[in-house]
Parts: sequence; structure tokens; C-alpha cells
Amino acid sequence: MEPIVRVRGLSKRYGALAAVDDVSFDVERGEIVGIVGPNGAGKTTTIECLLGLKHRDGGSIEVFGEDTAARTNTIRERIGVQLQAAALQDRLKVHEAVELFASLYSKAQDPGELLEQWGLTERRNAAFGDLSGGQKQRLFIAMALVNRPQLVVLDELTTGLDPQARRATWDLVGAVRNRGATVILVTHFMDEAEVLCDRVAVIDHGKIVALDTPARLIAAQRSSARVRFTAPAGFDPGLVRSAPGVETVEQKGTEVFVSGSGPLLVHVAARLAALPEPPLDFRAERSTLEDVFLALTGREVRN
Repeated sequence: MEPIVRVRGLSKRYGALAAVDDVSFDVERGEIVGIVGPNGAGKTTTIECLLGLKHRDGGSIEVFGEDTAARTNTIRERIGVQLQAAALQDRLKVHEAVELFASLYSKAQDPGELLEQWGLTERRNAAFGDLSGGQKQRLFIAMALVNRPQLVVLDELTTGLDPQARRATWDLVGAVRNRGATVILVTHFMDEAEVLCDRVAVIDHGKIVALDTPARLIAAQRSSARVRFTAPAGFDPGLVRSAPGVETVEQKGTEVFVSGSGPLLVHVAARLAALPEPPLDFRAERSTLEDVFLALTGREVRN
């Protein structure tokens, strides 16, 4: 089966700056593919080229088997988009926004049905400026789905939302895929990408430096096992430092971090179990997609 999106050798320059440099990837039907990277890495430029919002300097982009440069308007009928800079006039009512977007497409979903599906019926007469952050995001998703798209592009969907609204929005993204759409999700949040995405592309300095499932990316970067616990009174780090497989023992205040190889958890637990008062919070620390991200792109802050 042909991928819905096929990007080969994509490049985009701004003078001497290569914002996107020989980027290639596919998006298969029914996937949620995440695109992550530091500020200025080329994520949004890649998406803008894919959507035909920016002219590419090199490479090819096919969506639904068609070159985006040749059939942009036809392709747009089958794509739903929520961009990072999305905003509406504060006085525009919820139902007016959805009806306006529906009028732009030849085959649009009924606006009332969309409001019902995304929990906005009771707010249909509310002004955009009076909506909560989560309600605004549900509205943007409804607007992105008004044309019954086969491909949905979501750019920084949960930026600025509180934890509860973020989690609710994650459920909405899953619902978009469950309705039959393929999703490209651009995000700064590694936990979001790890939970939602089937595959994740890490972009840095305009290049894709890794592309795989979250689990495989994490497994490839994991260099050692780690355990963590609160040091009991009178704790001697030497007790666990001599355990089989232990490579480092680091104590920060009352917190102890042990790294090593092999069945580290078992060996360290055996040493701690011999103490008069073993720690109650002994636990293994799992590597995350954030660890992968930092290992691949570095820790320096970028503007």
C-alpha cells in the first residue's frame, strides 16, 4: 500500500541557512507520526513545505500519490490543518467559525454534528475569546476536521494548556485517528509524542537524526539500568557500590541514584534489604523519549 505522505530529499534555504536539509520520510495510512526537535530545528518549515504554504528549494513531496506542487488545491480538500499560530477573532462565535470553514469546502461535515462530536454544542453561541484553552483546542480540531480529511496535521496542539486539558486533548487526537484519519503531530512535549505516536521523527539542524517507534528509539539509546531511592539514616553508599553490575552511585541530598548493567535492581535490592530500615521508595527509573531527545540534540538552550 502506498504511503499517504512521501517526502524525499526535501530542502529549504533562507540565504545561507539550510532550514530543511535533505529530509526524507513516509507516513503510512492510519499512523500518528510525531515530529519533534529543538526550536529552529526545521519542524514547522517541513510541515509548511508539505502543505504547500512554503515553496521548497529541492526534493519531492507526494501526498495521496500526487506532487503537492502540481495539485495543491486538490490535495488540500483532503487535508485538515491546525497550525501553531492558529487564532480567531475574539468576538467570532463558535458556530460561526465552524460554519465559515465548512463553506470553504465542497464536501463538508455538518457543523452541528461537529460541535456535538467535540463537546461544543453548549458553547455554540459563545465568543471565541470567552472559551477556555481546552475549548479553543477542541474548536480548532473541529475546524480541522470539517472537510472530513484523510490526513490531519496538528502543530503544537497542547502548548499553553494545563495538565488536565493536555490529557483531554490527547484523547481527542486518538479519537481523530479512530475516525479513520492519519495524523502528523508536531510537538515540543516528549511525553506527548511517546504516548500518542506510532513513530517519531527527531529533527535537528534541518535533518532527521532518528525515526522509529518510541519504544525502539528508547531501547537504542538506553546505555545502562538505573535505580533510585531515598537514603535511610546513616546510609553508606559503599553498601551498594560493591554490588554486582553497579557502575556509579550518586547521592543528591537524600536521593540516591545507582546506574549499572545486568539485573541491577535485584542486586541493589538485596543489599538494601539487609538494612535495619530499608528504603520504602526503591524503584527502577525507566528511560524516556526525553532522554533520547536530549542525547540526540544536546542540552543547550536554543532561541
